[in-house]
Amino acid sequence: MGRTAPKMSAVLADREFRALWFAEAVSVGGDQLTRVALAILVYQRTGSAFYAASIYALTFLPALAGGLGLSQLADRYRRRTLMVVCSAIQAVVVGVMAIPHMPLWVLFVLVIIIPMVQSPAMAAQNATTREVFTDDDLYLRSQDLRGITTNTMMLLGLGGGGLLVGAIGTSWALIIDAITFALAAALIQYSVRNRPTAGSKEDAWFAGAKWVFGDRRLRVLLTLSWLVGLAVIPEGLAAPLAKEAGAPEQAVGWLLAADPLGFIVGTFLISHFIPAKHRPKLIGVLATASVGVLVLFFLKPGLVWALILLALAGAVGAYQITVMGVFNSIVPNEIRGGAFGTARTGLRVSQGLGMAAGGAVAELTGSTMNTIAMAGLLGVLIAVPATITWSRIHDQDETKSPTAVTPSAADHQDAA
Repeated sequence: MGRTAPKMSAVLADREFRALWFAEAVSVGGDQLTRVALAILVYQRTGSAFYAASIYALTFLPALAGGLGLSQLADRYRRRTLMVVCSAIQAVVVGVMAIPHMPLWVLFVLVIIIPMVQSPAMAAQNATTREVFTDDDLYLRSQDLRGITTNTMMLLGLGGGGLLVGAIGTSWALIIDAITFALAAALIQYSVRNRPTAGSKEDAWFAGAKWVFGDRRLRVLLTLSWLVGLAVIPEGLAAPLAKEAGAPEQAVGWLLAADPLGFIVGTFLISHFIPAKHRPKLIGVLATASVGVLVLFFLKPGLVWALILLALAGAVGAYQITVMGVFNSIVPNEIRGGAFGTARTGLRVSQGLGMAAGGAVAELTGSTMNTIAMAGLLGVLIAVPATITWSRIHDQDETKSPTAVTPSAADHQDAA
């Protein structure tokens, strides 16, 4: 009843999580450098915007296949071993990319390998964190810290990646990224417990995906989570949005930074002012608000108001952390890697489709702001019934187990 929520620093007292958190932070920062460095390198050597954009896109696209398929390796092999091996492979691959005058076709092949290998590593890390923190309050706090850290590193990469690459050169930027992966491998090897394999190699392939889509609670959660495909449309339309708002070209960077900055602030506020036991109840409300804010673009806001709206959308969009926290608490440990891969793949697909659809609609309507507002309206139409359904499901779960903050994997296994 009167339990005080743990401070965010409390999770850093755990040696295992500290290693996982730091390894992820340096890897994310290095990845931002690599994306910028490769785009600049390819453009310098070809003079082609198409090739520069293609090499950047290839840092994202292979994660789709890897997320759905290779993430299941996190259930079939020891998770610490998988994280170490994947980080070591990435260190070698990026190191090879740093070699001067590497043929472009080799770079394109190597770029595909990195996110493919990263998918099972992320699944293993995600599942291991839930094993480290069995306490719901501590676990949610750890996810808050991860969300704040990764978005901060992305912001730093967005703001300073180009400047740093310009100062030290593309090869050195890639070498730095290779070092971050090697450092991550060492940290995990020496600080994370070598737990037994969670699942079995005899388990059916895609068992996690089948389990996820067969569970009503998880289907509703993912519906609310994948609304990000609509919420991310302003990011894909940042350049024409700045023009329609009558803003200078440099405002494009501000518009891109508004959402992740809002996400950081929102995560901090939710973490500090909303107790863990109440956060699952607010998932639907915050999800609806994250797209509902975009409807206000029908009013044709100027640059300042556009930045405020996008930051606000990002702030309430921090509900995504609670979604994954509840998701991981429902999914049994032995299929958590594959299940996470399913959720993450859907998130990536929704973002890609959302950006593509947003661009097409903006082209047809001739108005970026109307496109963003229509995306928000569609999101609300999806979010409201999903929110009502989630509220009923959550109330039923609380009735069955009134002391539980989030449904436990054991409870779900019994119910299944």
